[in-house]
Amino acid sequence: MGRVTFRDRLLGLTVVLLWGLNFLAIRAGLDHFPPLFFAALRFVVPAVPVLLFVPRPRVPLRWLLLYGTGFGVLQFAFLFTAMREGMPTGLASLVLQSSAPFTVVLGALLLRERLAPRQLLGLAIATGGITVIGADRLEQAALLPLLLTLAAGLGWAFGNIGSRLAVASGPGVDPLHLTLWMTVVPPIPLFALSALTEGPGAGVRALAELASPTGPAALAGLAYIVVLGTVAGSGLWTYLMSRYSAGAVAPLSLLVPVVGIAAAWLVLDETPSGTELAGAVVVIAGAFLTTVGGRGTASTPAGIDEAPRSVPGRGSVPDDARRAGDVPATGVCASGTAAGSAGNAPGVIPTV
Repeated sequence: MGRVTFRDRLLGLTVVLLWGLNFLAIRAGLDHFPPLFFAALRFVVPAVPVLLFVPRPRVPLRWLLLYGTGFGVLQFAFLFTAMREGMPTGLASLVLQSSAPFTVVLGALLLRERLAPRQLLGLAIATGGITVIGADRLEQAALLPLLLTLAAGLGWAFGNIGSRLAVASGPGVDPLHLTLWMTVVPPIPLFALSALTEGPGAGVRALAELASPTGPAALAGLAYIVVLGTVAGSGLWTYLMSRYSAGAVAPLSLLVPVVGIAAAWLVLDETPSGTELAGAVVVIAGAFLTTVGGRGTASTPAGIDEAPRSVPGRGSVPDDARRAGDVPATGVCASGTAAGSAGNAPGVIPTV
């Protein structure tokens, strides 16, 4: 895999822009729809054409369900609820980066990956940054939204593990098809959670009131999330990950919160405190160390069938190449939709 071309760098930055602005679209939707109902809508819109036109990837159902439950149900249920409860839009885009360290930790616990010293240092730094932000939020009596956003990052990390196991379950798995089929899993659980916690009529009333002042912006936000954030953003990201190593492409995802914070400042007049900005820099630095250049190795956990280490179109992948981070990571995230390889890439292929 050669150096990233200028054209493809521009494509990568385009994805970063699409995913960073995605958080503004989420805010517009949450100003009108109940959070769990809006999360369900976010997935049911792409799920219908996927069921009709996209071939189901040949992966074990359990890994597809883990991917969809972690990435789709848990991430978005917690994230959208956090933002409705007062989590600032820009800060949400930053704290969600906790998915990267969480993914590395889960890889070590569940997939028996060995963590390199650099990854351990990155985990410590990222944890310190989150602690700084948490202390600042505690002074503002707004700790619950932060904890909910961290729970969203953990859910995304479980989705990353499911995505990784699905891709590794056999040769010829199309990462984009896997990402698209992931959207089929969340709608029913999210609609059920919405009916139980928000009331069976809350979402219906929101749909009936689309002519209200907040309705058109909410519909535009939903369209942005599905078309630009998911289809365009995830498609471009999957293309880049198929052409270059994870280490060459994945660090771009760490720019997503930079765009998110800047956009929230410009459009929503959200001004983060100096402490929050300092914590943000520390979290991004820790996530970078944790996920880029890691040389952890993995063995198959008990109860998980040994999967061939192959990449579509490339055949068997040697262990030393995998350790060096030369295998593209796949999946999807909160702004777009793709998940990094558990050990070598940030948890971002946003599907927010």
